[in-house]
Amino acid sequence: MEYPAFSEIKKLRDKQIKETVHDHFKLNRLHDEIIKQVVSSAINHLTKQIGPPPSPFSFFAMGSAGRLEQSIWSDQDHGIIYQNQRDETKIYFLTLGKVISHYLHEAGYEYCDGGVMASSPLWCKSFPEWQEQLINWITESSWESIRHLLIFIDGRTIFGEHTYIHQLKSMIYDMVKKENLLPRILNNTLHVKKGIGILGQFLIETHGSYSGSINLKEIAFFPYVNSVRLLAIKEQLQETSTLSRLTQLQFQDKERYKEQFLKLLKYRLTFGNHTDYESGHFLPIAALSKQQKNELKDIIKNGITLLQMSKKLAGKED
Repeated sequence: MEYPAFSEIKKLRDKQIKETVHDHFKLNRLHDEIIKQVVSSAINHLTKQIGPPPSPFSFFAMGSAGRLEQSIWSDQDHGIIYQNQRDETKIYFLTLGKVISHYLHEAGYEYCDGGVMASSPLWCKSFPEWQEQLINWITESSWESIRHLLIFIDGRTIFGEHTYIHQLKSMIYDMVKKENLLPRILNNTLHVKKGIGILGQFLIETHGSYSGSINLKEIAFFPYVNSVRLLAIKEQLQETSTLSRLTQLQFQDKERYKEQFLKLLKYRLTFGNHTDYESGHFLPIAALSKQQKNELKDIIKNGITLLQMSKKLAGKED
């Protein structure tokens, strides 16, 4: 399919990113606005080519976008839920997904390496098909199916009908409780890359482009994100961001973990290597003062403590 020039949103992104680069919340509001403009432009393009959407639908973001935790650069994680099950409707929304993915890439958002995009039939389905697929993922309970389930649970509607994803999540939560799936979900997210050695030193990258840096995503963010998501599933929360989930959850020291996670977001924006999407996950340790190094170590240690606590809380009966 031929696509028209799509430079204006890219220019808008490049200009406004500079104004929001030190404010996590403004930055994620900007990402949302760009995504909404992309979806609107894609719909306008398809409407001119083959007609308007043949059914109500929801375009939803997952991953860091779904959790409102994107950094300066981000890849694509998104899907579509639509009502009408006709074959021509499926073709339309898969085409829309491809146009959206293309436009997002033009606007500076990397394609998802894992293919978690509305251009894939796995992530673009009618509401009944989504019900069937989610039930199959829960029933199968393999490592991969649970990974897909967790990706979906971080989904948040950006454009269109908000009720679809809420209804599907409610179905998931009911089934997770019925099938006692929390232990398997825990096992799926338990492994975390170690960031601090037995002598209290940072375990930095020793080779390649990021030598001297730590991978903040794997070492620091995963323990907080995975722990809080697990507890949110247990409590059947619809919120997607780690901070909003922490606000809704009730457990000891949750305010401390919120404070630590906010600091982590600030460290990533302030000291991260933001050359491109991949580099945005890395933080060069030499850029930190001694006090900052100690604070970052505390943030990482608290994340591991939270992971251990969530393991215990998830195992408790209601």
